[in-house]
Amino acid sequence: MTGITLTAEQIRNAPAAVRQWIEQEVISSLGLAPRAPVTIPPQASHLVACSVEDVAGVLEHIRGVLPAVNVLLELGRPGISFGQPAVMTFRLMDILHHTRLPDINGVITCLEMINQALTEVKKDPSVRFCGFDNEGHCLIAPQTQVSIATLWQTMMERQQAAQEREAAGRTAPAA
Repeated sequence: MTGITLTAEQIRNAPAAVRQWIEQEVISSLGLAPRAPVTIPPQASHLVACSVEDVAGVLEHIRGVLPAVNVLLELGRPGISFGQPAVMTFRLMDILHHTRLPDINGVITCLEMINQALTEVKKDPSVRFCGFDNEGHCLIAPQTQVSIATLWQTMMERQQAAQEREAAGRTAPAA
């Protein structure tokens, strides 16, 4: 038997196919799931590529449910892209960890709320924001991930500008 040690940085910088292979090897070695070839489920071909405006509309629909907002924004992180047509994959366990929800069912409930919000935004019950595979991944269109990241960046820039205006107003001399 031969072993190899990789740093977290080496794994992060590895090509997507290598990261996917490492994930499958770890899952298999821990006995967490049967080893199976990676395939894209049929539902992935029906995912909608959301624009920034679409994502903003979804955010508006779920704004009162903070866990769903957290899950939506979590999908703005870089994921692993694979397949034809390409999809971005996110491990449900990673989403669970980053959002601090109590269990996977909470993550799935939030993702279903996001799917429902998109059907309302698009006024089309057949559209899907995300899908799932049988290996514990959430799937979205690559353009959707970019749109979420863009919306998040815009929100942060607006927040920073508002804080700077407020700070400038406090330090301005009284006339």
